[in-house]
Amino acid sequence: MKFVTLFNKKIKAMKYNYVGNTGLRVSELCFGTMTFGGQRGGIWEKIGKLQQEEVNGLMQSVIGSGINFIDTANVYSIGESEQLLGQSLKDLNIPRDQIVIATKVLGRMDEHPNSLGLSRYHIFNSVDASLKRLQLDYIDILYVHGVDFKTSLEEIVRSLNDIVETGKVRYIAICNWPAWLVAKAQAIAHYNGWHKFIGLQYHYAAVTRDIEHELVPMAQDHNLAIFPWSPLAGGFLTGKFSREESSEGSRRSIFDFPPIDKEKAYDLVDVMKEIGQQYEASIAQVALAWVRQQPGITSTIIGAKSVKQLNDNIQSVNITLSNEDLKKIDAVSPLPLQYPGWMVANQSSYRDE
Repeated sequence: MKFVTLFNKKIKAMKYNYVGNTGLRVSELCFGTMTFGGQRGGIWEKIGKLQQEEVNGLMQSVIGSGINFIDTANVYSIGESEQLLGQSLKDLNIPRDQIVIATKVLGRMDEHPNSLGLSRYHIFNSVDASLKRLQLDYIDILYVHGVDFKTSLEEIVRSLNDIVETGKVRYIAICNWPAWLVAKAQAIAHYNGWHKFIGLQYHYAAVTRDIEHELVPMAQDHNLAIFPWSPLAGGFLTGKFSREESSEGSRRSIFDFPPIDKEKAYDLVDVMKEIGQQYEASIAQVALAWVRQQPGITSTIIGAKSVKQLNDNIQSVNITLSNEDLKKIDAVSPLPLQYPGWMVANQSSYRDE
């Protein structure tokens, strides 16, 4: 087994996974840049206010660890995250052909009526604006950041196909769509000979396992990569929160998102703390290891406000949870089947004879 030295500690050499059947390989951890910027105020200031010097320090550590997959979005701090990331790539002289850069389109960028959504108009304008902020010639992966029911699905898929054809985008992917809409979009692309989506970015943590109902099976059937966001449930699964105490000033204490079942989360923190003691690992490392080991997961998105926090998250790749560990976590984070799931389970034995 190969190791690299990072922050004076040895970590297992980063593993690279294939993204569906594209042939593209990305690191098992992806670095998310939502904490970059924050000067526009609002929720972005609550999430993070990192400026260029701090950004460069984090990016240096990211690249040094072997992470080759970087995630941002046009709407993060209304363009600031992309600007800071682009300048960091330039400042650190990071070779463009050794990294995979992802950004997103959907959210409102200014007060003008067409500066949001998934219209052809906004997709093309948004890509040009993102490339300018990132100081890049192309985007590796462009995500649609959510749904736009005011634009026809065929128009969205056609526009995304055409933006790939320009060479400004290499692959397209999806955030936050229901499974039925993803499957319908893939069918539209298939029957028209257009570029298909290659992956899904969805919230997934041990305390929030909703995607296991429909999205994970659908992704596996369509050979789509899954890139979980907020695997620590907005910081709740870091060990900063317990029934006895909460962390004042943490992101969760001032921006309570994404929504979770906190009673279940407290139970998980207790179990993960016990498991972590076996590995001399933090609760966050155990939580990240759990996500990484789930079926269908290609690359888990981690964020950080400091090099110390980043280091702790990266070291989660050293941990491989045992079947017994996974059963302990499953015991306190059950996902009750929803209809028709429980009916499918009840009826599926009729073919067993």
